[in-house]
Amino acid sequence: MKKNIRFLGLLAFIWGILPLNSSGQQKHALHGIIKSKKTGETIIGASISVVGTAIGTTSNEYGFYSLSVPAGPHTLLASSVGMKSAEIKISIAKDEELNLILEDGSQELDSVTVSVSTSGRSLSSPQMGIEKINIAAIKNVPVLFGEKDVFKTMQLLPGVKSVGDGNSGFYVRGGASDQNLVLLDEAPVYNASHLLGFFSTFNSDAIKNVTLYKGDMPPQYGGKLSSVVDIKMNDGNNQDFSMSGGIGLIASRINVEGPIQKDKSSFLVSARRTYVDVFLQLFGDSTIKKTKLYFYDLNTKMNFILGEKDRLYLSGYFGRDVLSQDELTGINWGNATGTLRWNHIFNNKLFSNTSLIFSNYNYNIHSNSTTTDFHILSQIRDWNIKEELQWYLNTAHTLNFGANFINHTLIPGEISVSGGPAQGLENRYSLESAFYANDVWRISNKWNLSFGARLSVFSILGAGDYYEINDDGEVTDTIHYKSGEVVKTYTNVEPRISASYRLNDISSIKFSIARNSQNLHLISNSSSTSPTDKWIASTNIIKPELANQFAIGYYRNFNGNNYEFSSEAYFKTMANQIDYRDGAEVFSNEPIETQLLFGKGRAYGIELSVKKKQGRFTGWINYTLSKTERQFAGINGGSWYNARQDRTHDIALVGMYQLNRKWNLSATWVYYTGDAITYPSGKYTVDGDVYFYYSERNGYRMPSYHRLDLGATKQLKKTKKFSSEMNFTLYNAYGRANAYVVNFQESETDPDKTEAVKTSLFNFVPTISYNFKF
Repeated sequence: MKKNIRFLGLLAFIWGILPLNSSGQQKHALHGIIKSKKTGETIIGASISVVGTAIGTTSNEYGFYSLSVPAGPHTLLASSVGMKSAEIKISIAKDEELNLILEDGSQELDSVTVSVSTSGRSLSSPQMGIEKINIAAIKNVPVLFGEKDVFKTMQLLPGVKSVGDGNSGFYVRGGASDQNLVLLDEAPVYNASHLLGFFSTFNSDAIKNVTLYKGDMPPQYGGKLSSVVDIKMNDGNNQDFSMSGGIGLIASRINVEGPIQKDKSSFLVSARRTYVDVFLQLFGDSTIKKTKLYFYDLNTKMNFILGEKDRLYLSGYFGRDVLSQDELTGINWGNATGTLRWNHIFNNKLFSNTSLIFSNYNYNIHSNSTTTDFHILSQIRDWNIKEELQWYLNTAHTLNFGANFINHTLIPGEISVSGGPAQGLENRYSLESAFYANDVWRISNKWNLSFGARLSVFSILGAGDYYEINDDGEVTDTIHYKSGEVVKTYTNVEPRISASYRLNDISSIKFSIARNSQNLHLISNSSSTSPTDKWIASTNIIKPELANQFAIGYYRNFNGNNYEFSSEAYFKTMANQIDYRDGAEVFSNEPIETQLLFGKGRAYGIELSVKKKQGRFTGWINYTLSKTERQFAGINGGSWYNARQDRTHDIALVGMYQLNRKWNLSATWVYYTGDAITYPSGKYTVDGDVYFYYSERNGYRMPSYHRLDLGATKQLKKTKKFSSEMNFTLYNAYGRANAYVVNFQESETDPDKTEAVKTSLFNFVPTISYNFKF
């Protein structure tokens, strides 16, 4: 605690001595909102600069910008990906408001020159490990079943590893899948997968912007060790009504948006549903007819411009998966989120965002028989209030600061049996508070610095029983706490520092140091995420996970910025990591702490990326060389061992070719080293039964994985009022039988021999879908 106080004191001292202005020349504040002329949508990350000077900024998450501009005449340049750049002549003599409007750049039907979005790696920005996904561009990336998926596209980025076929989970820089914070309009989504992981929960029609931070995240984000995926929904068109959608082989979607009052308010409704269960009705077998297998999701949003300085947003997401057979047994799971946000402009330099956020994830398992019915319920529910402030001090400094308070309620696993009382793990309650501040300091034309800290305070609350446990995992004492009584409080200071140095007009180097803590943990005994994995909170025994990451990078643009090269190397240490003991009872009603071990981890690697951004042919090549290991006193004799997400090599090649005005062709090829896995080292027989012997955790490898996907999109019709297209994809084009799982069994011909049986999921999966917009 003393170290935390000393660090905060040092930070306050640095801020106190910073120069607030780099020049004595009189300057005035120019601020406003930048938005699309066609839809009225605010534009995130638009570039606004004063031509002929080093003065510039980008619009924030709500389209707000502020600049300190010297008095006199100037030319303002505003630009954004997919929009036409605009030059505006201005003359500044006082503080002024200037709202900017950009035209859609996709209306030029005669052009076949296309571009992909920048990766977010600005040469001057000190932010490292950032990736931005252009929603319009991902429609050309071939994916399974033809459903355009943000998460599947994200897994093609450097440093991001797919969990595998049939799973939307991902690993970032050696972290586990639960160490990624996924936000949808600021609301956390705890299980972002449909159909046991074949799809993510996010319908791309409803999404405006996706930003991925790989460890070096700004201080306003926290609660996870590895990454943040910040997803912003569209606000809704406040200029005109429009409708879009698509019809595929297993799912269809519809998106409707329009003004409630033109220029003042708008709405958005986006829905998607699969219909595999409809096809099952065609089978003659009555059991199959009664099988349910589907998911749905619904995104809604409204926003209201209350005046020149105020704007109100209300958004929500509702999704559910249902898998059951003849109403006898089944599982359903889903998320519900809601966000109420109020944007307020205090003055030309101070912007505020206040949010009230709700998030709920749960799963239900049921099994009914003639004698006994039982149900299993698990849930994690959050209420969250957040205040964020952005203060554009002057040309040199932009200060971000705020606070966040989250009330967590966790039901790790409640089992109810007909005729008996409910039993299971105890409910857990906690309050997670955070306070943060960060300054982006433009020191000179070459140097930029971002530094700040996040103070995380996690209080464990009653009611409930908490335990003391010895080294053998046995309960030695039980302490009961009343409702609202504080069990224990963990406090962590998380410094975040990054800097960039501009070598010349086309290249720069950057470095960053970041610390993160995590108080909610996913406990899983499988190699991939599952809806039934258990979320648990930190307790008096389970401490917050901690990670320290150091990174350095080199960035260069070529050929008039048509090509982009980047390389980032990182080293990460992790403390208080969690794993099951050998022989743990995964579904035991014993306190979960009795089944767990705690240790440390390390991860390091290098990420290389080359991207072609403009022309008929666009795409990228990404390569990651990495290592991630864990060390637990009770596993593998205390030696370092491979984490299950450890992969040495990971390669992704993506290419998109605009053949002509009608046809767009695309292809992706991926390769990665097989996952670390625990295989039996031998076997023995007891009373005629065969048992396998396991000598070490994750001491073997799954077979290497590689796959080619092909895609083609034909534009059927395109006018200013209506467009339609057909999309064709071939997933796993050369039919590689990649291992989904490897099981061991006795040979049918020779019981003394053991066979490894590989199971694969997908070979040659062709799909076709029809998309429209009017």
